[in-house]
Amino acid sequence: MDMVILYSVWIITIVLLVIFIKPKNSIKAQVSFLFMQIPSWLFGAWVVQKGLIEYPVGFLKMVYKSSFTFEFFVFPSVSAIFNVHFPKDKSWFVKSIYILSFPTAITILEINLVKYTQLIKYLNWAWYWSFITITFTLLISYGYYLWFFKKIKKMYGHP
Repeated sequence: MDMVILYSVWIITIVLLVIFIKPKNSIKAQVSFLFMQIPSWLFGAWVVQKGLIEYPVGFLKMVYKSSFTFEFFVFPSVSAIFNVHFPKDKSWFVKSIYILSFPTAITILEINLVKYTQLIKYLNWAWYWSFITITFTLLISYGYYLWFFKKIKKMYGHP
C-alpha cells in the first residue's frame, strides 16, 4: 500500500503542476523547482544522517536513505507553485495566510503518513520541526526567486 501511495503522490503532483503552472510561468517554476532541490536534498540527508527521521519505504532506498519523492520532486514542485502564485500585491495578512497554508497542509499530510504508513518514521523529530523547516525553506526559496528574477530583469529588461 505504501508504494501505491508513493506512485499516487507522483501523479497528483504532476497534475497539480499542470493545473497551477501555466506555460507563461514555466521558466519561473523551473528556477524555483531546481533551486529548492538543493536545500531540500541537503536538509533531508542531514535529518536522516542525524537519526531524526527514517524513511523505511521509498524509491532508491539502496542509494538514498532520505525520501527521494519528497526531496527531489514533491517539495520542489510545491515551491514552484508557492513562488509563482505568491500574492505579492496583497496585504500582509493575506501574505501571512498564504505563507502558513503551505507548511500547514504539508505537515498535516506528513503527520498522517507517519501515523498510518511506513513511509516516514519520526525517531527524534516532531511535527512542529517539519512545519518550521518547511516554512523557512519556502521563504528562502521565495527570496531566491525574487533575487534571481530581479537580476534577470535588470540584465535583460524582462523576466
